[in-house]
Amino acid sequence: MKKKYNDVANKLSKSRFQAAKKLAIEITKTIQALALPHAEFQVYLEQENNIPFSLHGLEKIIFQIKTNAGHTLQPLAKIASGGELSRIGLAIHMATANQHTTPTLIFDEVDVGIGGGTAEIVGKLLRHLGETHQVICITHQPQVAALGHQHLLVSKEHKDNVTRTQIQFLSSTEKIHELARMLGGIEIYQKNISSCTRNW
Repeated sequence: MKKKYNDVANKLSKSRFQAAKKLAIEITKTIQALALPHAEFQVYLEQENNIPFSLHGLEKIIFQIKTNAGHTLQPLAKIASGGELSRIGLAIHMATANQHTTPTLIFDEVDVGIGGGTAEIVGKLLRHLGETHQVICITHQPQVAALGHQHLLVSKEHKDNVTRTQIQFLSSTEKIHELARMLGGIEIYQKNISSCTRNW
């Protein structure tokens, strides 16, 4: 029994070490493209020698990262900020996209804490992911929203002391006006609409 367990566990460990190196390289490459040029991601396999038998094999898997040059690798949960976690989560999804068995992926404000060119890169990555999966993304960034295939506008209505959430499917024209509103605020100017039309 023990020999059989060790044989299977050692085989799993070998596969893990090989996959960990490849995964770390792919995730690091994506994170660096998301405005974290000095970031490094590693998959650390911590040996658990004091546990004779475990459903999870001979080691514990710990995701480690450093986001700035000169820093040391630390567990992801300890050092990453909200915006960094969002980008790292997206990078992990991109690197493991072909392994997903879930056909639908939901990102709730994966672009939090970023803007400008970085937000556009996030939008492009999500669009690419949408080629093989159904991706539902909740965003407040026009750069991200502009790259979606379909758009739903979520809003709240307060009436008779009751708050209702509404979801509206946007037509092509409505998409442009909504993106212009996201770019320009309350007042929608023609130049905002023209900009959205050019980039659509």
